[in-house]
Amino acid sequence: MKAPKTLQEAIVYFSDPQRAFDYAVKLRWPNGKVLCPRCESPKNYFIKTRRIWLCRGCNKQFTIKVGTIFEDSPLGMDKWMAAFWMLTNGKNGISSMEVHRALGITQKSAWFMLQRIRLALQDDFYGKKLGSGPDSEVEVDETFIGGKARNMHKNRKAKLTGRIDDDKTVVVGFMERGGKVRTQIVTKRRKHNLQPLVREQVEAGAALYTDALGSYTGLGNDYDHQVVDHAVEYVHGRVHTNTLENFWSLVKRGLHGTYISVEPFHLYRYLDEQMFRFNNRKDMNDGQRFELAMSQVFGKRLTYSQLTGKDESPRHETTGAGETPTPF
Repeated sequence: MKAPKTLQEAIVYFSDPQRAFDYAVKLRWPNGKVLCPRCESPKNYFIKTRRIWLCRGCNKQFTIKVGTIFEDSPLGMDKWMAAFWMLTNGKNGISSMEVHRALGITQKSAWFMLQRIRLALQDDFYGKKLGSGPDSEVEVDETFIGGKARNMHKNRKAKLTGRIDDDKTVVVGFMERGGKVRTQIVTKRRKHNLQPLVREQVEAGAALYTDALGSYTGLGNDYDHQVVDHAVEYVHGRVHTNTLENFWSLVKRGLHGTYISVEPFHLYRYLDEQMFRFNNRKDMNDGQRFELAMSQVFGKRLTYSQLTGKDESPRHETTGAGETPTPF
């Protein structure tokens, strides 16, 4: 059976446990050589009836889930694959309530599942600067994410300061035209907050387009910096930030329409999700986007105690990673 290209094909394809297992094995060990995720020993043998391996190096059993975002999950891969497909290909994301209803699991499990998938969607482009190619053009813009005062409870409204930097979360975006978008959460949009980020993310000498915010003043020494004043116009020739504004509209459509309420300390996870879909929207069908996301699940782990902050609690007892009763 061919690899799926649509959600309907994916549900049929991954409903067969053996086929889903073979698909995951091929992604994790494309050369066919199975290595122990604990000691990386190639000496092991496969127990077919339980779909697990016994490592001869460390003499421990391991499943396909060990060393991935799926580790210690009792949910079958048919449910994981369906959730992966829906999140990676839904332009506005998918809520935990929708996953809970669609897959027949609890809302709490669905929320934890989606947060683990978002970890897999994180890109590894940090460290590589934008605008390094010839004729590169980079847009930089910031946005504010948070609820509207008129919709807040009176107790929450009483805490507002009237300063937008304090009342909302500030997110800075960097977009290379024809390339990828990156985001960074900052505390303030002051010059000493924004300019070091620009120099960290954008190659010196690149064409840089921003709005007329005073915090960007002075970047002309390192970049071909041009400004569009939104009080006058939104486009001046090639100088605009509309590509990045398009990304912000997608982010806020998902946050306001699908997720409704996102805590600031989890916001970067939702930005990672939207960045993945936006950066892989071209020259790629749903099946290829899903396969790319699945290829990034290895070597990453997120426990519920880490996600909720309980691992930092003095009352929380750290436990080792165990094996699930349902290995696949």
